[in-house]
Amino acid sequence: MKTLRLKVDADGLETAGADDVLSRAADILRGGGLVALPTETVYGLGANALDRIAVEKIFRAKSRPAWDPVIVHVATEATLNELVVDVPEAARRLMKAFWPGPLTLLLRRTCAVPDAVTAGRPLVGVRMPAHPVALALIRRAGVPVAAPSANRFGHVSPTTAEHVLDDLEGRIDAVVDAGPTLRGVESTVLDSLASPMVIYRPGAVTAEQIAEIAGPVEQVRKSDRLEETPTEALPSPGVGIRHYAPRARLVLVEAPGEKLGAHLTNAAQRERTERLGVMLPGGITAPKEIEQAQIFSWGRWNAPETLAQNLYAGLRALDAAGCTVILCPVPAAEGIGAAIRDRLSKAGTR
Repeated sequence: MKTLRLKVDADGLETAGADDVLSRAADILRGGGLVALPTETVYGLGANALDRIAVEKIFRAKSRPAWDPVIVHVATEATLNELVVDVPEAARRLMKAFWPGPLTLLLRRTCAVPDAVTAGRPLVGVRMPAHPVALALIRRAGVPVAAPSANRFGHVSPTTAEHVLDDLEGRIDAVVDAGPTLRGVESTVLDSLASPMVIYRPGAVTAEQIAEIAGPVEQVRKSDRLEETPTEALPSPGVGIRHYAPRARLVLVEAPGEKLGAHLTNAAQRERTERLGVMLPGGITAPKEIEQAQIFSWGRWNAPETLAQNLYAGLRALDAAGCTVILCPVPAAEGIGAAIRDRLSKAGTR
């Protein structure tokens, strides 16, 4: 099939052109098709979450294994009644504080949610995206939208429509192109039913913010070994598996800012026979050992929000340049830095 590229301006959703785009995309979703849509985190690959056959198309298009659950996106809290039961007070407080926004809550599902969405597990991940195009499209479609990242399974997540088409051209019906995403890394995934609550995947909504609103929270305990094929269905997307990876081998470089240049030099010397790419933070002087490398200007080292926004775009750009090894510094686990570290730890090696 030919994938439609439907362009829309997020600041001009009242125009006739935007209305046409939203109507066409909504028709595809209601008809059981696949539409990639922008969210504030990454582009998601959407299907009617209540249509089992449509959801299964997501897995085929992405080559995603059935043991990896997907997140359901809603435009109103009223839609939750179709999807979940017994919403705890802590979850209600978090919805009020962070929805619309990059927070996914794991809640007990109703029988209306297909097993394909949850990998057969009793909990479903639900969030309300903050991107105006995503919200408008979900409202127009009139159905909750299951939407994992719109890329081939395990590959770098997409933050532009071009990234989506690089992976999924001809495999999906349409992509709604509203330009680059704002956050750049996927939503925080939280089990609000556990005591204490558990973060399965860190994101822009931090553990500190969650604790302030709803009480104690802890990070899921990670296995030292990343599995390619888990022995059972995962409790959350992106947990315990190698993921978010470029085609190039990703080598992680961890050091304080003042020593980062020296550590990059050492890493470059170990990889001198490779075609080298470097995710280089602003303010870090490139040592002579990487002068011939492909450099991606990542953003200021003390601005983790910018690093998050540019992370996947940088990895894809260095892949496209033909790099066989990418050196990537690892930021401190503070704020959204924890989310960046999580993604890099699943994609690279030290």
